[in-house]
Amino acid sequence: MTEELNPSTPEEEEQPIKPRKNGLYADVSDELAENMAGGWADTELHDLQPIAQAAHTAARRAALSARFPGERLVIPAGKLKTRSNDTEYSFRASTEYAYLTGDQTEDGVLVLEPTADGHRATIHLLPRSNRENGEFWLSGQGELWVGRRHSLTEAERLLGIPAEDVRELADRLREATGPVRNVRGHDAGIEAALTDKVTAERDEELRVYLSEARAVKDEFEIGELQKACDSTARGFEDVVKVLDKAEATSERYIEGTFFLRARVEGNDVGYGSICAAGPHATTLHWVRNDGAVRSGDLLLLDAGVETTTLYTADITRTLPINGRYSELQRKIYDAVYDAQEAGIAAVKPGAKFRDFHDASQRVLAERLVEWGLLEGPVERVLELGLQRRWTLHGTGHMLGMDVHDCAAARTEAYVDGTLEPGMCLTVEPGLYFQADDLTVPEEYRGIGVRIEDDILVTADGNRNLSANLPRQADEVEAWMASLTS
Repeated sequence: MTEELNPSTPEEEEQPIKPRKNGLYADVSDELAENMAGGWADTELHDLQPIAQAAHTAARRAALSARFPGERLVIPAGKLKTRSNDTEYSFRASTEYAYLTGDQTEDGVLVLEPTADGHRATIHLLPRSNRENGEFWLSGQGELWVGRRHSLTEAERLLGIPAEDVRELADRLREATGPVRNVRGHDAGIEAALTDKVTAERDEELRVYLSEARAVKDEFEIGELQKACDSTARGFEDVVKVLDKAEATSERYIEGTFFLRARVEGNDVGYGSICAAGPHATTLHWVRNDGAVRSGDLLLLDAGVETTTLYTADITRTLPINGRYSELQRKIYDAVYDAQEAGIAAVKPGAKFRDFHDASQRVLAERLVEWGLLEGPVERVLELGLQRRWTLHGTGHMLGMDVHDCAAARTEAYVDGTLEPGMCLTVEPGLYFQADDLTVPEEYRGIGVRIEDDILVTADGNRNLSANLPRQADEVEAWMASLTS
């Protein structure tokens, strides 16, 4: 990785661009500055078409406008975050911003200005880096260092939103009058400019609305979620094909294999991949992925590809590393499979969100009583939640641009709400017998099983978006054999 001359930012471009401490070039001669300022071809893009979701993002902004008439609404994309010293994490735009604009660039801010009949939307972005003052080649965020940004005119064509220079926005917001709401937590500079104009309660109402607005997916979103699930299925196939290499190394080989598929076919993984072999499968969010992969153990793989438009899958399969479940592994696996089948069957329009969870938990409680691990009756077990020692978590959650989508929604609109066509959720029961759990027979200890699929609520029931991946034990074994033979 090369070292840029200095760390100045686009916001500082009107200031002298100073050399980096310990950089190899102390200054820029007038002759070099003049040379670099000219002799460049015009690269403006004139044939751009609107992005695929432009009509959908316009409809979402219209709904937002109708919900908050007469108020200025500010939705930032966010800033680059430092990983260490002068390196940054890969940027991921805030979900609220990307949902309303389709844009994914850092520093962007969507502003809806109130008008007599609604709002006027403007997207505030960094323009292309300046060639006259040298920012394009001297700044660490200049074009020759990190790549070309779209011009404001190009952005307008792509997004269907008038675009202005974001570097002027903070000063304008400081002078703004009237009610303002801001999505907090993404842009400290914007929050500082609005500090005397907003309240936490009003800003939270905006965040809650945008969370609930994402509950019912439109046609574009459903298509993207299907793409994510299809890519994820191919990623799981990739993993099965290299389990022998994972045995020779570690869970990291599994993580890296799936990550390759995510980066080739999508933007990234939607969350840290859980590549949990053996007893690590009993840790719900095992993302260290540094353990051994051993024949005879199970691999719990919980992973999802995030599409280039930021929609993620969230799928789990628990696979026998040697291709065959043992008798006990299959018994536990079948219990989880039956619980998932009951949960999926409960997903339909008009059902309560909790119904699929309750259906799955009942099956697992019945099996735990049947196996002698809990004393019945089952109703008592469920009333007291005794099955949770081994089931641990809820059976699913909303899915979309965030793996745990709609998280800020009101409880009455989410877990206490009713399912509608267009909602997408996971159904993911599990059983986890910890390696140090003395309340279960020794042979159970260290076994963890979860099966998870992404389920779309339809007008007449549901559709399993991740049905390309087998779930039933015999089918899993046959599928694995077909990939490794």
